Amino acid sequence: MSGHVVLEGFHVVKHALRFGATIHRVLVLDLAATLALAASHAPDLLDEFTARAEVVTPAEFTAVVGRTHPTGVAALADRSAERAPVATSGRSAPLVLLDNPKNLGNLGAVIRVAAGLGASGVVSLGDVDPWHPNVLRGSAGLHFALPVGRLADLDGLAGPVLAFDAGGEDLRDAVIPDDAVLAFGSERHGLSDAVRAVADRVLSIPMRDKVSSYNLTTSAAMALYHWDLRRRDS
Repeated sequence: MSGHVVLEGFHVVKHALRFGATIHRVLVLDLAATLALAASHAPDLLDEFTARAEVVTPAEFTAVVGRTHPTGVAALADRSAERAPVATSGRSAPLVLLDNPKNLGNLGAVIRVAAGLGASGVVSLGDVDPWHPNVLRGSAGLHFALPVGRLADLDGLAGPVLAFDAGGEDLRDAVIPDDAVLAFGSERHGLSDAVRAVADRVLSIPMRDKVSSYNLTTSAAMALYHWDLRRRDS
Protein backbone atom coordinates (compact mmCIF):
# COMPACT_ATOMS: atom_id res chain seq x y z
CA MET A 1 0.00 0.00 0.00
CA SER A 2 1.30 3.43 -0.92
CA GLY A 3 1.03 6.54 1.21
CA HIS A 4 2.96 9.14 3.11
CA VAL A 5 5.17 8.50 6.11
CA VAL A 6 6.74 10.84 8.65
CA LEU A 7 10.47 10.38 9.16
CA GLU A 8 11.51 11.39 12.66
CA GLY A 9 15.10 12.38 13.42
CA PHE A 10 18.26 13.22 11.54
CA HIS A 11 19.50 9.65 11.12
CA VAL A 12 16.18 8.39 9.77
CA VAL A 13 16.09 11.23 7.23
CA LYS A 14 19.76 10.64 6.40
CA HIS A 15 19.19 6.99 5.46
CA ALA A 16 16.04 7.78 3.53
CA LEU A 17 17.95 10.32 1.44
CA ARG A 18 20.84 7.96 0.85
CA PHE A 19 18.60 5.20 -0.42
CA GLY A 20 16.48 7.23 -2.76
CA ALA A 21 13.28 7.92 -0.83
CA THR A 22 10.88 10.38 -2.42
CA ILE A 23 10.97 13.18 0.15
CA HIS A 24 8.66 16.18 -0.06
CA ARG A 25 9.76 18.29 2.89
CA VAL A 26 12.76 18.30 5.22
CA LEU A 27 11.82 20.18 8.38
CA VAL A 28 14.45 21.53 10.78
CA LEU A 29 14.30 23.63 13.91
CA ASP A 30 17.88 24.90 13.75
CA LEU A 31 19.57 25.08 10.36
CA ALA A 32 23.10 25.57 11.72
CA ALA A 33 22.74 22.58 14.07
CA THR A 34 21.35 20.41 11.27
CA LEU A 35 24.19 21.28 8.91
CA ALA A 36 26.69 20.59 11.67
CA LEU A 37 25.15 17.14 12.10
CA ALA A 38 25.35 16.58 8.36
CA ALA A 39 28.98 17.70 8.24
CA SER A 40 29.96 15.31 11.04
CA HIS A 41 27.70 12.31 10.37
CA ALA A 42 26.72 12.50 6.68
CA PRO A 43 29.10 14.75 4.72
CA ASP A 44 27.87 13.11 1.52
CA LEU A 45 24.48 14.72 2.18
CA LEU A 46 25.63 18.15 3.32
CA ASP A 47 24.69 19.83 0.05
CA GLU A 48 21.31 18.12 0.00
CA PHE A 49 20.47 19.18 3.54
CA THR A 50 21.64 22.70 2.74
CA ALA A 51 19.37 22.89 -0.28
CA ARG A 52 16.31 21.15 1.14
CA ALA A 53 16.12 22.10 4.80
CA GLU A 54 13.03 24.13 5.65
CA VAL A 55 13.29 25.99 8.95
CA VAL A 56 10.05 25.82 10.95
CA THR A 57 8.92 26.85 14.40
CA PRO A 58 8.57 24.27 17.21
CA ALA A 59 4.79 24.54 16.88
CA GLU A 60 4.93 23.87 13.14
CA PHE A 61 7.32 20.96 13.66
CA THR A 62 5.04 19.34 16.24
CA ALA A 63 1.95 19.91 14.09
CA VAL A 64 3.49 17.96 11.21
CA VAL A 65 5.46 15.30 13.09
CA GLY A 66 3.17 14.84 16.06
CA ARG A 67 5.88 15.50 18.62
CA THR A 68 9.30 17.04 18.96
CA HIS A 69 12.63 15.26 18.37
CA PRO A 70 16.05 15.75 20.00
CA THR A 71 17.76 16.37 16.65
CA GLY A 72 15.09 18.82 15.49
CA VAL A 73 14.94 17.15 12.07
CA ALA A 74 12.06 15.39 10.32
CA ALA A 75 10.77 14.79 6.82
CA LEU A 76 7.69 13.79 4.88
CA ALA A 77 8.24 10.98 2.38
CA ASP A 78 6.37 8.62 0.12
CA ARG A 79 5.97 5.14 1.49
CA SER A 80 7.80 2.78 -0.87
CA ALA A 81 5.71 0.34 -2.85
CA GLU A 82 5.64 -3.05 -1.18
CA ARG A 83 7.85 -4.90 -3.58
CA ALA A 84 9.30 -7.65 -1.37
CA PRO A 85 10.57 -10.46 -3.62
CA VAL A 86 8.50 -13.28 -2.15
CA ALA A 87 7.86 -14.94 -5.49
CA THR A 88 11.27 -14.34 -7.00
CA SER A 89 13.41 -17.43 -7.50
CA GLY A 90 17.16 -17.25 -7.69
CA ARG A 91 17.59 -14.44 -5.15
CA SER A 92 21.20 -13.55 -4.43
CA ALA A 93 20.55 -12.99 -0.71
CA PRO A 94 18.13 -14.42 1.85
CA LEU A 95 14.67 -13.02 2.48
CA VAL A 96 13.77 -12.52 6.15
CA LEU A 97 10.25 -13.64 7.14
CA LEU A 98 8.89 -12.55 10.52
CA ASP A 99 5.99 -14.71 11.65
CA ASN A 100 3.45 -12.45 13.39
CA PRO A 101 5.86 -10.06 15.16
CA LYS A 102 4.35 -7.93 17.92
CA ASN A 103 7.09 -5.57 19.08
CA LEU A 104 7.33 -2.64 16.67
CA GLY A 105 10.82 -1.68 17.76
CA ASN A 106 12.08 -5.22 17.22
CA LEU A 107 10.57 -5.29 13.73
CA GLY A 108 12.33 -2.05 12.87
CA ALA A 109 15.62 -3.28 14.27
CA VAL A 110 15.38 -6.46 12.17
CA ILE A 111 14.94 -4.30 9.06
CA ARG A 112 18.03 -2.32 10.09
CA VAL A 113 20.09 -5.49 10.52
CA ALA A 114 18.79 -6.97 7.27
CA ALA A 115 19.74 -3.81 5.39
CA GLY A 116 23.20 -3.78 6.92
CA LEU A 117 23.93 -7.41 6.08
CA GLY A 118 22.50 -7.26 2.56
CA ALA A 119 19.31 -9.32 2.84
CA SER A 120 17.02 -9.21 -0.17
CA GLY A 121 14.05 -7.98 1.87
CA VAL A 122 11.97 -8.30 5.03
CA VAL A 123 8.38 -9.50 5.03
CA SER A 124 5.99 -10.11 7.90
CA LEU A 125 2.85 -12.08 8.58
CA GLY A 126 0.17 -10.78 10.93
CA ASP A 127 -1.56 -7.55 11.78
CA VAL A 128 1.41 -5.25 12.39
CA ASP A 129 2.04 -2.68 9.66
CA PRO A 130 5.78 -2.90 8.85
CA TRP A 131 5.64 0.80 7.87
CA HIS A 132 4.24 1.94 11.21
CA PRO A 133 6.07 5.07 12.53
CA ASN A 134 7.52 3.10 15.45
CA VAL A 135 8.91 0.52 13.04
CA LEU A 136 10.44 3.28 10.92
CA ARG A 137 12.13 4.70 14.01
CA GLY A 138 13.49 1.27 14.88
CA SER A 139 14.95 0.80 11.41
CA ALA A 140 16.58 4.26 11.41
CA GLY A 141 15.01 4.88 8.01
CA LEU A 142 16.51 1.79 6.38
CA HIS A 143 13.12 0.71 5.04
CA PHE A 144 14.26 2.49 1.89
CA ALA A 145 17.39 0.33 1.58
CA LEU A 146 15.54 -2.91 0.76
CA PRO A 147 12.01 -4.15 0.05
CA VAL A 148 9.77 -4.25 3.13
CA GLY A 149 6.21 -5.54 3.07
CA ARG A 150 3.48 -7.59 4.68
CA LEU A 151 2.18 -10.95 3.42
CA ALA A 152 -1.44 -12.01 3.52
CA ASP A 153 -0.38 -15.66 3.40
CA LEU A 154 2.49 -17.94 2.41
CA ASP A 155 1.33 -18.56 -1.17
CA GLY A 156 4.01 -17.91 -3.76
CA LEU A 157 6.88 -17.93 -1.28
CA ALA A 158 9.92 -18.94 -3.34
CA GLY A 159 13.15 -20.56 -2.16
CA PRO A 160 13.97 -23.03 0.63
CA VAL A 161 12.38 -22.03 3.93
CA LEU A 162 14.73 -22.29 6.90
CA ALA A 163 12.79 -21.82 10.13
CA PHE A 164 14.53 -21.02 13.40
CA ASP A 165 13.51 -22.80 16.58
CA ALA A 166 15.30 -23.94 19.74
CA GLY A 167 14.75 -27.60 18.86
CA GLY A 168 16.30 -27.44 15.38
CA GLU A 169 19.66 -28.42 13.93
CA ASP A 170 22.68 -26.40 15.00
CA LEU A 171 23.09 -23.37 12.74
CA ARG A 172 26.88 -23.78 12.87
CA ASP A 173 26.62 -26.99 10.87
CA ALA A 174 24.37 -25.52 8.20
CA VAL A 175 24.98 -23.71 4.93
CA ILE A 176 22.31 -21.12 4.16
CA PRO A 177 21.53 -20.89 0.42
CA ASP A 178 21.52 -17.43 -1.11
CA ASP A 179 17.85 -17.75 -2.06
CA ALA A 180 16.70 -18.99 1.35
CA VAL A 181 13.77 -17.64 3.33
CA LEU A 182 14.84 -17.22 6.97
CA ALA A 183 11.72 -17.53 9.13
CA PHE A 184 11.59 -16.31 12.72
CA GLY A 185 8.67 -16.71 15.10
CA SER A 186 7.05 -14.05 17.24
CA GLU A 187 8.78 -12.94 20.41
CA ARG A 188 6.31 -14.70 22.70
CA HIS A 189 4.71 -17.55 20.77
CA GLY A 190 7.42 -18.65 18.34
CA LEU A 191 6.69 -20.14 14.94
CA SER A 192 3.13 -20.72 13.82
CA ASP A 193 1.95 -24.10 12.56
CA ALA A 194 1.55 -22.60 9.08
CA VAL A 195 5.21 -21.59 8.87
CA ARG A 196 6.39 -24.89 10.34
CA ALA A 197 4.38 -26.71 7.70
CA VAL A 198 6.23 -25.01 4.83
CA ALA A 199 9.70 -25.17 6.42
CA ASP A 200 12.24 -27.25 4.53
CA ARG A 201 14.58 -27.27 7.50
CA VAL A 202 14.52 -26.13 11.13
CA LEU A 203 17.68 -24.60 12.56
CA SER A 204 18.65 -23.44 16.04
CA ILE A 205 21.07 -20.76 17.12
CA PRO A 206 23.60 -22.01 19.71
CA MET A 207 22.88 -20.78 23.20
CA ARG A 208 24.46 -21.29 26.59
CA ASP A 209 22.66 -23.49 29.11
CA LYS A 210 20.13 -21.67 31.31
CA VAL A 211 19.71 -18.85 28.78
CA SER A 212 16.10 -19.09 27.64
CA SER A 213 16.08 -17.17 24.38
CA TYR A 214 17.56 -14.46 22.17
CA ASN A 215 15.97 -11.22 21.13
CA LEU A 216 14.36 -11.41 17.67
CA THR A 217 16.82 -8.91 16.22
CA THR A 218 19.78 -10.79 17.67
CA SER A 219 18.55 -14.03 16.13
CA ALA A 220 18.11 -12.48 12.69
CA ALA A 221 21.51 -10.82 12.92
CA MET A 222 23.30 -14.06 13.80
CA ALA A 223 21.57 -15.99 11.04
CA LEU A 224 22.37 -13.38 8.39
CA TYR A 225 25.95 -13.02 9.62
CA HIS A 226 26.38 -16.81 9.44
CA TRP A 227 25.09 -16.75 5.84
CA ASP A 228 27.43 -13.91 4.89
CA LEU A 229 30.45 -15.45 6.59
CA ARG A 230 29.98 -18.88 4.98
CA ARG A 231 29.40 -17.25 1.58
CA ARG A 232 32.65 -15.31 1.86
CA ASP A 233 34.55 -18.46 2.87
CA SER A 234 33.24 -20.49 -0.05
